[in-house]
Amino acid sequence: MEDVFTVLDLLDLNLKEHDSLDLHCISGQDGLKRDITIPDLNRPGLALSGFFDSFAHRRIQIFGRGECAYLEKLLEMHEYGNIEKMFTYNMPCCIFTHAIQPPQKFLAIVKSSGCPILQTSLSSSDLSLRLMRVLSNIFSPKISIHGVLVEVYGLGILLLGDSGVGKSETALELIERGHRLVADDLVEISCLNGNSLIGRGVNRIIGHHMEIRGLGVINITQLYGVGSIREQKEIQLVVKLEEWNSSKVYDRLGTDELTTEILEVKLPLIEIPVKPGRNIPIILETAAMNERLKSMGYFSAKEFNQNVMKWIETDAKRSPYYSGDDTY
Repeated sequence: MEDVFTVLDLLDLNLKEHDSLDLHCISGQDGLKRDITIPDLNRPGLALSGFFDSFAHRRIQIFGRGECAYLEKLLEMHEYGNIEKMFTYNMPCCIFTHAIQPPQKFLAIVKSSGCPILQTSLSSSDLSLRLMRVLSNIFSPKISIHGVLVEVYGLGILLLGDSGVGKSETALELIERGHRLVADDLVEISCLNGNSLIGRGVNRIIGHHMEIRGLGVINITQLYGVGSIREQKEIQLVVKLEEWNSSKVYDRLGTDELTTEILEVKLPLIEIPVKPGRNIPIILETAAMNERLKSMGYFSAKEFNQNVMKWIETDAKRSPYYSGDDTY
């Protein structure tokens, strides 16, 4: 997260389609440098009525049709006291929804406060949903990790490992096989809602380029098309690639469920040893499908272990009938 996020930064966000806020400033341009410090919203109806106890003035203020109707009534009755008192608080900005044009008398009253007045064509509910989603992403805990993030069969896989172990080459083979690249070399991870990790490239301009040793930097979008990339993806599996260590005992059954923590969120971890002759991309494809089966309640390794135990128990019960003398 950036150290400071201002109202001007909010206006400058390049959001499109279902994320668009359609915001523009109609008054108080000098106050666009005000900081937004809380990822939450407030409807100022109580403040307009004169109740200022626990007034959440540090939040963005949303003026919907109800607030605007009450505002019109106050102006008609020449009751400006509550409006003037409300704008003595250092609010980040006020947003008028439904493309409502604030009365000129209101703009004249608040001009001296320097509070930015914004307008959007969105309804109050739509704006609130989109703005909360945007602010949640901006203010969420973040960390940058050296690795590669790919989408394999719809599953977000974060590849970790020492430099030169083959992360980028593995990702390149996966892209060749029809999967998608999210970020190479440096992945920015943000925690949403305390339990979901979203990964993306740190820089959108260079995020879908890949460095291959001996070949140089390549543009994945140009080489494989826009269908081979994604802007962001939820991380659901972490795979650590490491050089084969003959002295280390690797899990051969898959019953040991390893986990790792990123931003206090636990994720399943798979350690894959790398050596000549091992087809890592196919192993990752299999791991992705196996992880999806687990999410649907089917655990192959546990079922295999249970079947083996049943076979051993059955064989143990059968053995007395086939042992000993067959004399009568």
